[in-house]
Amino acid sequence: MQERCPYRLDVTGQDVHGEAQELRAQGSGIAMVTLPGDVRGWVVVGHDLAKELLTSPLVSKNPRLHWPQWINGEIGADWPLASWPTMENMTTAYGPEAQRLRRPVVKAFTPKRVRSMQPYIERTVQYLLDRLAETPPGEVVDLKRNFSYQLPATIICDLFGVPEADRATVLRGGEKTPDSSLTPEEAEANIRDWTEQFTKLIQAKRANPGDDLTSELVNVDGEERLTDSELIGTLFVALGAGSETVMNLVTHAVHKLLTHPEQRAAVEAGRASWDDVIEETLRLESPLNMLPLRFAVEDLVLDGVTVPKGDPILMGYGAIGRDPAVHGDTAEDWDITRPDKEHLSFGFGTHYCFGAPLARLEARIALPALFARFPEMELAVKTEELESQGTFIMNGHKTLPVVLERAPAVVA
Repeated sequence: MQERCPYRLDVTGQDVHGEAQELRAQGSGIAMVTLPGDVRGWVVVGHDLAKELLTSPLVSKNPRLHWPQWINGEIGADWPLASWPTMENMTTAYGPEAQRLRRPVVKAFTPKRVRSMQPYIERTVQYLLDRLAETPPGEVVDLKRNFSYQLPATIICDLFGVPEADRATVLRGGEKTPDSSLTPEEAEANIRDWTEQFTKLIQAKRANPGDDLTSELVNVDGEERLTDSELIGTLFVALGAGSETVMNLVTHAVHKLLTHPEQRAAVEAGRASWDDVIEETLRLESPLNMLPLRFAVEDLVLDGVTVPKGDPILMGYGAIGRDPAVHGDTAEDWDITRPDKEHLSFGFGTHYCFGAPLARLEARIALPALFARFPEMELAVKTEELESQGTFIMNGHKTLPVVLERAPAVVA
């Protein structure tokens, strides 16, 4: 295959789907890119190759073992994406160590516990809808900030026992971490602030355990006991992913329904399900666009391309769900009646997201309740006027301005 120059990713993520098409146009399921700081990397854009690598022992997530530039100090805490390799958790471990770090969280995040949360999620949704209903008819409101974000942020903070007074700081870290345009100083400050907040939370739960997941993780005994550094890293991934991912899922689903009235009508008439809406949205608009970082354990030949040992690899979930090799000529279309909605937006195999059932439950409760409460809801701007989230890591809109209820007609 003809060698190409690496594609320089736009750190502000202004057109993540356009970039995905350009990467796929290189003719392989993986493409060479330039990451922030002029770091060479690779992005997986092919569905089948992604499934292969997500289960392959030849790809590691541990920079401390398999990323020479991190090990020798060439790349350090001032790298704009340093939050990802810095934290010690299941997403930065390899082999049995990754499973050791994952087990305590999975045990705490049981299906029974998630199912038991349904009444609580329903109450939270109704509370947020009541707040939205205070918006005067005809007035524009940002649905992302006031609903799509508030719901998962409230749920995940309650689940992990984050005190009300600390939530703004904790959640701000979750917003900053996927920002690929951070300066080195901002990246270092974000790691420092999150570490301080989570250290404070861990100490509080040791002193006064409660009925929350942080208390459970702090008190795990035996071989699965987590060090303080591992606890901090675990909270980092759980609270960040638990709020940002659901936020984008709900925001995208609302936007798609508002811009596809015929498909919205099909759902409301029972000809399609809300699960169809959720899965097709996850496929076409993966909340995560590119997930850092994995590393080649040895030289790899992937779909005709040689990836050198130690090079960082990102999973391009935003592109993977739109792979025409799987979804054909309509891969770029949002169609809730599509028979095959297969996607990898929550990972695959042993790397499947432990929070996926909760994310789906939140969306499954929120979406029908929102549209039932505000049947006149419509976008307040044109789709092309929506701004991106401002990062190549996430796939989302900066805001979602809507009018919940039309203003009364003025009688002359």
